[in-house]
Amino acid sequence: MQKRRAGAYRRGESGAEAEGRNAELGQTIAISIDAMGGDHGASVIVPACVIALKTLPPNVQLMLHGDEAQVRAEMARCKAPAERIVVRPAERVIGMDEKPAQALRRGKGTSMWGAVEAIRDGEAAAAVSAGNTGALMAISKLILRMSMDLDRPALVASIPHASGLVTFLDVGANVDCDAERLVEFAIMGEAYHRAANGVARPTVGLLNVGSEEMKGHEEVREAHRVLREGRLDLDYRGFVEGDDITKGTVDVVVTDGFTGNIALKAMEGAARFVTAELRAALTSGPISTAGALLAGRSLRRFKERMSPPPAAPLLGLNGIVLKCHGGAGAADFAKAIQVAVNLAQSGFAAEIERNMTRLPAALAEVGPAVADGAA
Repeated sequence: MQKRRAGAYRRGESGAEAEGRNAELGQTIAISIDAMGGDHGASVIVPACVIALKTLPPNVQLMLHGDEAQVRAEMARCKAPAERIVVRPAERVIGMDEKPAQALRRGKGTSMWGAVEAIRDGEAAAAVSAGNTGALMAISKLILRMSMDLDRPALVASIPHASGLVTFLDVGANVDCDAERLVEFAIMGEAYHRAANGVARPTVGLLNVGSEEMKGHEEVREAHRVLREGRLDLDYRGFVEGDDITKGTVDVVVTDGFTGNIALKAMEGAARFVTAELRAALTSGPISTAGALLAGRSLRRFKERMSPPPAAPLLGLNGIVLKCHGGAGAADFAKAIQVAVNLAQSGFAAEIERNMTRLPAALAEVGPAVADGAA
């Protein structure tokens, strides 16, 4: 595989510049993969690559970073199409329990480091890893740098509702957020939702304790004013409440990382509780078990809907990095690869940059916050 394939970010190049160049080239898109990350490593990730390549366009190639002997053995076992996979040897693996600082010190030479570095070096359009979240965030920030003044990349979750998915951010990376940071999340989340879910004009809401104008703390109310009055190119619908997330009231729900992480874990806990109670009810006796067998297809669909999303992108980096769930199986990791390809082919980075250039003027136009004393 040659360097500087289409879809790759050159060092120091903006997302908009990369996407313009890639459109002109129209060449192979390479997706860089940490083949050793997660709970299962190559034994799941290589089969996931085989699954993904069956439906991906022929111009997509995968670059696997990891133990070469182990990766090639899995490729042989799965009858992987070798012409569409490049193996990059990596000497070490970052453990799932390693602290970010430790991961940075020993990161070079690991499968995760190599996967992210391929974006910086212009060899890949995106990277996917199921490894340690904190380590992936730290390594990605160090290698790719931030495209804006974020403390850390924003973590995104896709929450299911009756007719689709809600993009929910930040879910834990940036705990303290001022109004400007919340507006940045809205810009990034809206562009991501359009690219990942094919929605032409995503609607955006700001999470609050109520829908009334006077509700919430100062940062939330100030972000609301900027989004409402700042003439940003967003379909902003105002405040939304916690139950609106799973109702699908808007496509994108924005909050700070502290609130978002609590909300996400509460929803995950509720989903596990409902699933466990349903399983217990359906196995409580022979009649219930027989009914469960008859409803097997519907129950499988229910389990899929309640499962966590396959991947969460780290938004705000100079490049596309996706974090897949550590315990993901081959089918879910294959879906994460598809999301990476969708993002690499989209113009979402250019859209983010375009709206970010409008943000200073929007802040100046709205002016200083008007203290109304509400809380």
